[in-house]
Amino acid sequence: MSYLDESLAPGERVVARFALHWTAKGRLILWILLIPLIVGIFGTIYEWLRLREIELGVTTRRVVRKTGIVGRETEEIRLSAIETVDLTQSFWGRVLGFGDVRVTGRGESSLVFERVADPVAVKRAIETAYAASVEHAAAEPAT
Repeated sequence: MSYLDESLAPGERVVARFALHWTAKGRLILWILLIPLIVGIFGTIYEWLRLREIELGVTTRRVVRKTGIVGRETEEIRLSAIETVDLTQSFWGRVLGFGDVRVTGRGESSLVFERVADPVAVKRAIETAYAASVEHAAAEPAT
């Protein structure tokens, strides 16, 4: 029961009820839209920065994965220590052109490039760099 109905005096009756115009609910709509929007904006900025700061690559001596926005975390495996380069692609990964490349080194060390674009080319580049480093090491005179 509404307050209007509860507060009626004996013999008093409600003649009309009034509703607020939809524009009066603007603040509610604003809060409903704004809170997820604000959280969404900060989440989007964080994710953009996080993805922007990831560096994946292979040099003439090592395979490198660097992450971190303010701090920095790196994982590296020397080319001479590589034992295997494995590729994993799901159905959607094959269709959309992404996958995971795992570089395994001696011992228990491994490095994973997750959701990397064109994982076959990444695997090929690492294996090519590895082959070049092996050839270079074999061509160096023993000291």
